[in-house]
Amino acid sequence: MWRRRTSSPFQLSEHVVVLTGAGISAESGLSTFRDAGGLWEQVDLEDVATPEGWERNPELVRDFYNQRRQQVLAARPNAGHEALVTLENRCQVSVVTQNVDDLHERAGSSHVLHLHGTIMEARSVVDPDEKMPLGEQDLTQNLTCSGGHPMRPNVVWFGEPVPAMERAVELVSRADHLLVVGSSLNVYPAASLVQFVEPGVPISVVDPDARMNLPGARVIRKAASKGVPEWVNGFRAAFSI
Repeated sequence: MWRRRTSSPFQLSEHVVVLTGAGISAESGLSTFRDAGGLWEQVDLEDVATPEGWERNPELVRDFYNQRRQQVLAARPNAGHEALVTLENRCQVSVVTQNVDDLHERAGSSHVLHLHGTIMEARSVVDPDEKMPLGEQDLTQNLTCSGGHPMRPNVVWFGEPVPAMERAVELVSRADHLLVVGSSLNVYPAASLVQFVEPGVPISVVDPDARMNLPGARVIRKAASKGVPEWVNGFRAAFSI
């Protein structure tokens, strides 16, 4: 299933694009949103994940994301995240994630594109380009941008455009291998990314409950911590890297 291009003794010139969803972070202890027992069963998304919810009750929204950030800070990257870092040491790897956590970066991945933003940052309510890292700091009403306006979570809410989509399409269209990990590919526009893979490019899916219809795709029905290292080991063996 692999396609070989020219390579050096040190790094293969293949470009692997990895699409990751909530499944890869679930094994690190972070709740998914849509699965049984997920966050959307615990809170009303209209209250905490829409511009209207922010307008109605910004304090509720801040509290929700502050709690989520503390959960992210307490979590640790798992073997799935780490296997992608190992792969990056051998070839070009671009991670396009639907997740708002920073586990890929903390594992050591260098090229991570967050489709839905990141919970680890705040941004101005009037200038989306003015952002502020939060770290362990809570987002409060006293945190303002350079213009004195409130800061909101730097995440894409329902009903908002996905600014990183254009860059994600570009990455996927240049992939030599596409690996989908822990994503149902049911959420748009992220789900449409597979349509931009060039004909003949191998597609693999790592998900114990994979249900998406991707003709010709290789499916590893295992959790990310087992399935991603398995895929990476197979890739390295195929290219002797």
